[in-house]
Amino acid sequence: MFNQNLIKSLKKGELSVLPTDTLYGIHTLALNKKSVENVYKLRNRARKKPFIILIGSINQLKLFKIKIDKKTNQIFKKYWPGKVSIILPCPNREFEYLHRGTNSLAFRFPNKKDLTKLLMKTGPLVSTSVNPERMPYAKTIKEAKEYFGEKIKYYFDQGKIDSLPSTVIKIQNGIIKILRQGEVIIE
Repeated sequence: MFNQNLIKSLKKGELSVLPTDTLYGIHTLALNKKSVENVYKLRNRARKKPFIILIGSINQLKLFKIKIDKKTNQIFKKYWPGKVSIILPCPNREFEYLHRGTNSLAFRFPNKKDLTKLLMKTGPLVSTSVNPERMPYAKTIKEAKEYFGEKIKYYFDQGKIDSLPSTVIKIQNGIIKILRQGEVIIE
């Protein structure tokens, strides 16, 4: 589904709207500080609010110096790949542009084969819903283009996507705390 032009564009730090396993998302390279800042500006997003980072494999967490203990790894096996975003400690100052002072990052390993293949070629991507802050998220590419037009390099249309966002959980000391019930219900 995704072509070489998209891969080259993302590797250059450009922004794209792509379907995820939950919603359409605005994506750019997570390891490109300038690109991440461009998404904040585009969406007029609160500066203290971190984005979710999509990964193509659990091994990509090493790029963010994330340490994984046995209990956390068991939680990964239960929910990944899937529609659960997991917040993990990341106190490294190198990634402050991503964690925005929270000393943690939210990751999702999506259950969508073409997307995970793309992530293996581009590296981790910041992902956020397609809408200006406090506006309804775009369920179609037409709605996405109405919001952002030419400010986005690529739009990939997969028809109407009307889903809940990912469920967000935080892991601290092996304990799961639910921060947002989304597509996956966690008791």
